[in-house]
Amino acid sequence: MAAALWMGPHFAYVMASDPGTGDWPMWGGTPDRNMVSKAKGIPTKWDTAKKENVKWVSSLGSQTYGNPVAAGGQIYVGTNNEAMRNPKEGGDRGVLMCFRESDGEFLWQQANEKLAAGRVNDWPFQGVCSAPLVEGDVLYYVTNRCEVMCLDTHGFRDGKNNGPYVEEKNKGETDADIIWKFDMMEEVGSQPHNMSNSSPVSYGDLIYVSTSNGQDESHVHIPSPRAPSIIALNKKTGKLVWEDNSVGERILHGQWSSPSVGKIGDVVQVVSAQGDGWVRGYEALTGKKLWEFDTNPKDSVWPKNRNETISTPVIADNVVYMANGQDPEHGEGVGHLYAIDGTKRGDITESGRLWHYDKIRRSISTGAIYNGLLFYADFSGFLHCLDAKTGKPYWTHDMLAAIWGSPMVIDGKVYLGDEDGDVAVLEASKEKKLIAEMNMGSSVYCTPVAANGTLFIANRNQLFAIAESKKSAAWLVMNELFARR
Repeated sequence: MAAALWMGPHFAYVMASDPGTGDWPMWGGTPDRNMVSKAKGIPTKWDTAKKENVKWVSSLGSQTYGNPVAAGGQIYVGTNNEAMRNPKEGGDRGVLMCFRESDGEFLWQQANEKLAAGRVNDWPFQGVCSAPLVEGDVLYYVTNRCEVMCLDTHGFRDGKNNGPYVEEKNKGETDADIIWKFDMMEEVGSQPHNMSNSSPVSYGDLIYVSTSNGQDESHVHIPSPRAPSIIALNKKTGKLVWEDNSVGERILHGQWSSPSVGKIGDVVQVVSAQGDGWVRGYEALTGKKLWEFDTNPKDSVWPKNRNETISTPVIADNVVYMANGQDPEHGEGVGHLYAIDGTKRGDITESGRLWHYDKIRRSISTGAIYNGLLFYADFSGFLHCLDAKTGKPYWTHDMLAAIWGSPMVIDGKVYLGDEDGDVAVLEASKEKKLIAEMNMGSSVYCTPVAANGTLFIANRNQLFAIAESKKSAAWLVMNELFARR
């Protein structure tokens, strides 16, 4: 499916799965979550030690899992509080930081105290795992405290306190301005397991998130089985519009996937991968469940070879692409990757299966579909290239380290980071060609994203802006002119 310029309940299409604006305003760029960018002029090589093609570097906390987004001249990324910016907000907290896109200057942050229950609900020092959704002058994200929060993108730098929420403790220039918040633990009874991490997506006046509801620390009991897995909120008021709890008491561990939105057939659907290992499609405005698909073989047994779903579904050409996996703490194991026909209805585990690829290991990554090719990474460190229509494998590339992030296709090249801190750049083609590999100094848990001619990469404790230096750009122009002589 082509990407959408989302304007209320009706939308127009642009080519490729790209916002079409130069920004990258949400996880996946557009609601269909296809990790493909039309950006041009992005470097394929850089050197962080020598500062070659490094535009700027800004400090983050000590653990960074929140994928960067770029919109309106600002960069947002979720991290922890180990690089404390405000002495009034000390200690372990989940932090959403905002930086100026042009030079990396820190602008403001929203810092939230950890939940009192500790690691069962809010794992120490893991910060914020949600990537925000930015729409105009507001953004939406899920805090470490299992809250859906709407913020003013200007923070308090504009001297205004936008409501209806006006009870912020800190209102300095570097503090966030909260417009509204929805506490999922209080309002719908969610009990997040380890972390809350859904990255919001929207359609019309609605915001969709996973509630992160899961097991308690015993790993055998679900304390809140009636809590929904997915909710839709009014983006202007923060009020609950619809919810669904098809999972019930079948949560295998936690629920850490993010929903996607796309037009499948003649219906705009929200697609949600949930904690029982099933993927479900809903009518976007009403929440009516349309279909469900089990991503595990019938004879699979948890936790040996039955998996949950952590990846984000990708929607393209009426097809949903989805791999399953387990919490990285469980290590490596057998995984499954599917192409699902989202036009089917009911239990479509058999009828909706277009193809099944079983040579992938457990995955927490999201896919990228480009020129008929599907690029998908697994936690064992392999990048897989397949035919998107048939599932035929073309090649694999071994990164030699665990992969937490996702492959991003930018201008016909695949960018992918790993736990060793390496970022590989490969041709997005049927034949494998490694162009370059650079090390970022520490683990890269996030996905590289491109916006307005710059590549943004977060390692554990720093945010890098990678762009062609003037010297490099001039050399490329001269080299091209010389080649034409």
